[in-house]
Amino acid sequence: MDRKAWIVVVACVAALGLWQWAYVSYYAPTPEQLAEQRRAAEAVQATAAPTPASVAETAATPPVTPAPVTTPAAPAETSVPRAIRTVTSGLADFQFASDAGGIVSVELLEHLGENGSNVALNIPQALPIGTLAEEPGVALGGFSSVPGGAPNEAVFVRELPDGLKIRKTYTVSEADQGKGNYVVNLSLDFTNAGAAALQQADFYLSTGGAAPVHSNDMPIYTGFDWYRDGKTTFTDVNWFSESSIPLTGIELRSAQNLYEQKSDNISWAGAKNQYFANLVAVTSGDAGTAVWARRLDLFHGGDAEKKVFGIEGALGLPGFRLEPGETKSWTFQIYTGPKDLGRLSLLGQGEQEVMNFGIFKWVSEILLYSMNALYGVLGSFAAAIIALTIIIKALLWPLQNKATDSMRKMAALSPKMTELREKYKDDPTKMNQELMKLYKDYGVNPFSGCIPMLIQIPIFFGFYSMLGTAIELRNSSFLWVNDLSQPDTVGHLFGFPINILPLLMALTMLWQMHVTPKSGDALQQRMFMFMPLIFILFAYNFASALSLYWTTQNLISIVQLYVTRNKPLPVLEKKAVGQKKALEAGKGKKRRSGS
Repeated sequence: MDRKAWIVVVACVAALGLWQWAYVSYYAPTPEQLAEQRRAAEAVQATAAPTPASVAETAATPPVTPAPVTTPAAPAETSVPRAIRTVTSGLADFQFASDAGGIVSVELLEHLGENGSNVALNIPQALPIGTLAEEPGVALGGFSSVPGGAPNEAVFVRELPDGLKIRKTYTVSEADQGKGNYVVNLSLDFTNAGAAALQQADFYLSTGGAAPVHSNDMPIYTGFDWYRDGKTTFTDVNWFSESSIPLTGIELRSAQNLYEQKSDNISWAGAKNQYFANLVAVTSGDAGTAVWARRLDLFHGGDAEKKVFGIEGALGLPGFRLEPGETKSWTFQIYTGPKDLGRLSLLGQGEQEVMNFGIFKWVSEILLYSMNALYGVLGSFAAAIIALTIIIKALLWPLQNKATDSMRKMAALSPKMTELREKYKDDPTKMNQELMKLYKDYGVNPFSGCIPMLIQIPIFFGFYSMLGTAIELRNSSFLWVNDLSQPDTVGHLFGFPINILPLLMALTMLWQMHVTPKSGDALQQRMFMFMPLIFILFAYNFASALSLYWTTQNLISIVQLYVTRNKPLPVLEKKAVGQKKALEAGKGKKRRSGS
């Protein structure tokens, strides 16, 4: 390698180390921090003291104001003691608090957290899901629980002296063939029971909050989503930080306390982390007109330099006027569960867009459905990924063979290319013209070797987007890999994690480059040389399933190259000469048939 190549290699390695240091130092939650979060969640759940029955209701003391956050939330009104009602759907336990009339916690019965306990959604520092607010973060409390009702319902009312009566009816959707297991339907009714007309200002309905549930969850996935006219807008927790020009420290934008947007026809909004989401969708009534979100500085674990951020938000709804005896109603569909594409697609309000697959969305969806189908046959997600990779490589095999043949022609043409470069080394323009003429004379495409790689780039990024949020991979093991949704860290060296699969991926890429016929194009060879470094930057701290896919496809490509490498180099013949011989052969055949 020349001097410039070594500079690029050193820069890429330094970038990998810098990213790892920044991730561990500022973003990745430590086990101590997660333990503190679990203790906070358990403290909130302890006030409920639910009975083992599917539905239980207990009186409790007024709620304790959460610890201060960036913009402290006002506690719900405490004139009415808090009561907790727990309703089970079969796959989730929903805990409702009477004072705010909302969902304080959702325990997922089939998803385990890092400590082996069930994953609980809606962090304690956030407002309960379904809480009403007239200002961001300020809860409208004073609700009381209505006794009786159906076993899968929770009903709360609030009556004001001016005659306004607010009624919330939550109906938990029981398991029905995989369609509604994590769904709660909310009916919200405003009734004017007074003698005079009432004017209700614009208000918000809380989506609850979200935070990473695993120490290796990537913080860029924790954020707030809202959906309008087929398009999602996503704001992650890093948006709230100040923005400055790297190295110079020149500030571009100060830190933000609140994200707030006004629009029309907003269908749903939600808070999410890497694998789970709380979504609130309007199913009847006026569509949303605004959203807000704020970052929650949850805990520091005793180290002010290490932060773990959560987020909470709300969907804004328009104000209205009520005449005496009139009722204004909305219905909402609340989804609190895993980011499962199949389940989300059945909800009917575009909630599947919370996956945020990006520009290669269609590739990601095809890959996800294919992986799940193969899992149904093989019973292992690792085996499904390997089988899917083999299928993809089989489909691309003819194209890869054609590209390999073209690279072998380039290798055979290499001596002539070297002569031209030496002959016109002082005239780059003339050299390029003669090289292009040489390619044309011999019918060689210098870029054909790149085509298989270019085709696989959308597949790679489709896998990257899909595997980053595929709930199916959580807690799925493979050999030494405990969880395919997490890096396969086997130890640390000077604080740096040792992840085996990304290193194997890079080694197989280098092996593949070694056995690939050299095209003689120095620029193309140099570009390929840096590909392992680029890919390892993408995959090192990502889900190990991504490295498993790419390592498998590298090994298959290597086998294919070994199958073809022993073939003799093609005989080069100028295109014009070849065409002439073919024409003469055709004429001779015609004369023989005529005689």
